[in-house]
Amino acid sequence: MSLTGIVRNFFLPRQKELERHYTQGMALQKEVQDYLVRHARDTEYGHAHLFANIHDYDSFAAHIPLNTYEELKEYIDRMRHGESDILWPGRTKWYAKSSGTTNDKSKFIPVTADGLKNIHYAGGTDTVALYLRNHPESRLFDGKALILGGSHAPNYNVSHSLVGDLSAILIENINPLVNLVRVPKKQTALLSDFELKRDRIARETLHKNVTNLSGVPSWMMSVLSRVLELSGKRYISDVWPNLEVFFHGGVAFSPYRQQYEELIPKADMNYMETYNASEGFFGLQDDPADPAMLLMLDYGVFYEFIPMDEFGNEHPTVLPLWGVEKGKNYAVVISTSCGLWRYIIGDTIRFTSTDPYKFIITGRTKHFINAFGEELIVDNAEKALAYACQQTNAEVSEYTAAPVFMDNRAKCQHQWLIEFAREPHNLQAFADILDHKLQEINSDYEAKRYKNITLQPLQIIKARPGLFNDWLKAKGKLGGQHKIPRLSNSRQYIDELIEINNSAKND
Repeated sequence: MSLTGIVRNFFLPRQKELERHYTQGMALQKEVQDYLVRHARDTEYGHAHLFANIHDYDSFAAHIPLNTYEELKEYIDRMRHGESDILWPGRTKWYAKSSGTTNDKSKFIPVTADGLKNIHYAGGTDTVALYLRNHPESRLFDGKALILGGSHAPNYNVSHSLVGDLSAILIENINPLVNLVRVPKKQTALLSDFELKRDRIARETLHKNVTNLSGVPSWMMSVLSRVLELSGKRYISDVWPNLEVFFHGGVAFSPYRQQYEELIPKADMNYMETYNASEGFFGLQDDPADPAMLLMLDYGVFYEFIPMDEFGNEHPTVLPLWGVEKGKNYAVVISTSCGLWRYIIGDTIRFTSTDPYKFIITGRTKHFINAFGEELIVDNAEKALAYACQQTNAEVSEYTAAPVFMDNRAKCQHQWLIEFAREPHNLQAFADILDHKLQEINSDYEAKRYKNITLQPLQIIKARPGLFNDWLKAKGKLGGQHKIPRLSNSRQYIDELIEINNSAKND
């Protein structure tokens, strides 16, 4: 029997437990709410918000306010300086460094021992459990897992306390047995210099029997490109013939799918999406035929949702899981065993099913364009780009888009900066197809585009190769969990990128 056949038995009990997600979603969430309140009752935050008087969802919502990072920052900073029993019992040693807020360059998300075990590692275990359930022929553990990670650094001067990318925290604390089936070695995985790390990962894994990949699609693509350079092979499947699955997350996969299918031309190659953020592990693609993810309901995460048409209101409607509807766009609110209480994480989702609770990620509360009432979200952009690429045989590596604000004739437009892996034969035709597809899938965008009265046809600027990576590198954000802002209501990002793009042309 193969090693996978032996290890498979370890996941059988959890596969059975996961069946509750399909029939008992409300009950699972009420159990989590009760667990969180009971465990945090004697923390400083629990005393301040009368957790002892919380007995059901209504009292939970009445006693605890909605929070952004700014509201919790003071508590978190005290925790980072070594104070105990603030937002969650005990002392928290780990902090996931995430992209910043309006007021701060970075956010520091607490990762407690309970959260590490019952949220993040639980999600990793369930990823494998569901994959093996869906692929009984798998030989996943007969080879190595190539897992990309970020880096970490000391947290102030607090002993044994660190801050860094979530992936680095997970690798640093992982069960030693997992290191027997993963590559690269820990020292390489935790390097902060992404270019050096990329080369070392490629060299360390080149002659291994890699059966599975885990990471952010953009950064994994960079590593795979280096593997091909070193190997002299045309396809990754020639380097690792037993490769069978890519567990991906962090950014939308649709812009990268065609590139991966060309690099790995195997009919039996599988792709499984995960939703593992700095704040928690929230979703898994449980059905290979369905792009929607199953909301994970029995970790240390209690979910609430704000309808996006009320987001930003002084007193928006906030719904527990059992109050959501299919087809509506919601901002996600979480309370977790990492000490985040009714925390607005900034992601938006839409439920495709409520029996069981399955969803797709639609974008960010801040990463959208609504300068002229068009309400363009990342989900719209990804779908339209995928269609334009399909129609023109093009491939997009990276992109960002922002508004060009109204001129003295009340004319305005959207400007897209796109780095192509394969350019369309006719850039204007690509732009036209993208524009028409956006109108087809977004009625607000279509209305604003009506007869070019205000919103003009979108403009595409072609980015030079490597532009987005150079921009991230200049900001010290190359690699790890850092992402390109896809859509923005301001021109901050795109103007910086265009300036770098133009300076290269003038050199």
